[in-house]
Formats: sequence, structure tokens, C-alpha cells
Amino acid sequence: MTTEQERILIVDDEEAIRRLLYQKLLGEGYRGEEAGSAEQALDKLRSNTIELVLLDIKMPGKSGAELLPGIKASYPDTAVIMATAITDTSTAIQCMKEGAYDYLTKPFNLDEVILSVDRALEKRRLELENRDYQQHLEQKVEAQAKKIRASFLNAMTALAYALEAKDIYTSGHSQRVAESAVAIAKEIGMPPDSINKVRLAGLVHDIGKIGVKESVLNKVGKLTDDEFEHIKAHCEIGEHILTPIVEDEEILKAVRHHHERYNGKGYPDGLSGEQIPLGARILAVADAYDAMTSERSYRKAMSDETACTEIERGKGTQFDTEVADAFLRTKKSATSAV
Repeated sequence: MTTEQERILIVDDEEAIRRLLYQKLLGEGYRGEEAGSAEQALDKLRSNTIELVLLDIKMPGKSGAELLPGIKASYPDTAVIMATAITDTSTAIQCMKEGAYDYLTKPFNLDEVILSVDRALEKRRLELENRDYQQHLEQKVEAQAKKIRASFLNAMTALAYALEAKDIYTSGHSQRVAESAVAIAKEIGMPPDSINKVRLAGLVHDIGKIGVKESVLNKVGKLTDDEFEHIKAHCEIGEHILTPIVEDEEILKAVRHHHERYNGKGYPDGLSGEQIPLGARILAVADAYDAMTSERSYRKAMSDETACTEIERGKGTQFDTEVADAFLRTKKSATSAV
């Protein structure tokens, strides 16, 4: 039995009974507190950690039966044992239904009092230990799950970078798209959690190109219709690759839909307007800008000014106007800061 830190509050309007119980509990190694009324009991509960309350059912003023619900509501980890006369056992039983652990009848058999106290406190200890175990277990499982997800996401990002390394023309593309997308997200006032999701989606938005033939990715000259259909599949392939390791739908949908067009003429699903997830609308602008300002095997890089003009021209057709305007503001701010 562990009693060193356990404090018991004896609540009874009769001082002689309180002293009797106090001395017995002290002899058993418990620490005791006394209260002669419900008001005094509440003061003791507010100022001390009380593990158990021995509560007289009938007291002048507020009775123990009336005090019990308040104790259980405000101090749910405090065990309660009711004390009652033989004639009030039905009330004591009702109190047990309301959360009391046990009831004792007067006059007390002090050995029975200690037995009931020991059992109530042991039950309380087990409940607290079990709750603590469950909480720590849940925290450990969640922490491990986050660690695993982060490891896989890092692996996917590394694969995306490895994919870019095959083609000097797209080196650093995903990182630049992620940075640009974050700037847009901040400009339109997205919350930090959503901004982080946009960043992650930007880093892996082209992961599906792993499933695209290298001969198509690096082809010099115009793609055939079949080749274009093949390369368009990277959006769906990317979502498919990420689904087992990324639980967040915002990230998955941003990856799938970053080539949708605001007028509904994009791919893979032909979504339009606000049917397109906001993250995807942001990536569409960031991705298009970086593609235009990067040199490709089939064309020279556009100037920043020309690319911004194209973004402006695409508002309302290829791009969400609000997102495009936010992007253009970030570019203007960056230029002014130089």
C-alpha cells in the first residue's frame, strides 16, 4: 500500500467523529484534513490535492449528497466514500450511482473504514496509471506515425530531386515552386498549417514523373498527342504514389490538380473555378511561372517580365485571378526590395 502522498479529507459536522477518523487514518500512514461543512470542504479541495473524501451524507446546510456531484465534476480524480446512518443506506446507494466508490454506516467499524479507504485508493491508483499509460501510448504511437510519415515524405522528396537530376533543365524546379507557392499562400493570408501543406505539395508535385518515360520527359521538340497524354498522367501517378504515406487530402489534391485550368480546360479531371482546390490553384501559378523562366531543351527561358505578363494574361482562364494577383504582388515586392 502506498500512502505517503495520499491525503484524505474527512467531512462531518461532528468534531468527535472527525477526530476519531483522523487519528485512525494517521495511524495507517495517511495524511488527513478535516472539514465541518460543505463550504469548508470546498475550501480544502481548492487549496490541496485531495485523493479521497470521507463525506457525511447528512450535514447542516448543504448535505454531503448535494456536495457529491460538485466534487465529481470539479475533482474527478478524487475518490469519495459516503458515511451514513443505517436508515439512509438507500441514499448512500444512490450516491454510489452518482460516482461515490463506497459507503460506510455509523457507528463506524474503524477496520472496515481502513479497508474501504485502501480499496478506493487502490482503484484510484489503477485508474490513473491506466489513463497515464493510454495517454503516453497514444502520444508515442502518434509520434512514431509522424516520424514514419516524415521519413517517407523525405524519401519522396529525395526521389523528386533525383528525378530532376536526370534533366539539367528542371534542376531545382520543385524547390523553387514550393518557395513561390509559400509566398503566394502567405500573401493571401492562409493559416500556417495550410502554408506548410502548400510547401510540401510543392516539393512533391511532380513526383508522378517517375512514371513517365525519360524519352518523353527529355524530348527535344513538340510532343505527339500520345506523348502528351502520357506525360499528363504524372498528376494521377503522383497522387497514387503519395496516397499510402500522405494522409492529408489537401496535399494529395494539390498534387493531383496542379495542372487544372480555371476555365475547366486543364487536366486530369477538367475541374473549373473553385472546384479546383486552393492549394492546386496556387501551385498552378507557381509551377507555370517557374516553367516559363527555366530553360528547356525545346526553348529558351523567358524573362521575368515576360513570364509575369503571361501570368497576367492567364487570369480568369488558366489561373485563379486572386491567386495570380497575389503572385504578381510578391514578385513586385521582391523586385522593390532589391
